[in-house]
Amino acid sequence: MTHQSRRFLRLPEVKHQVGYGRTAIYEKIKSGEFPAPVSLGARAVAWTSDSIENWIEARIKAAGVPK
Repeated sequence: MTHQSRRFLRLPEVKHQVGYGRTAIYEKIKSGEFPAPVSLGARAVAWTSDSIENWIEARIKAAGVPK
């Protein structure tokens, strides 16, 4: 997988990339089906771009969709 740069993604960007809403994302985190965010501070979390890209790739492979 090629990366321009590893970065943090906040919730609005994660929602846009994966097509899920806030509630669905947090339910999937709780059930272990979605990567957990990392803490950026007392009231801020984000996901690494790598973890979201890997999750998307895994969904594509699981669906049997060729690249």
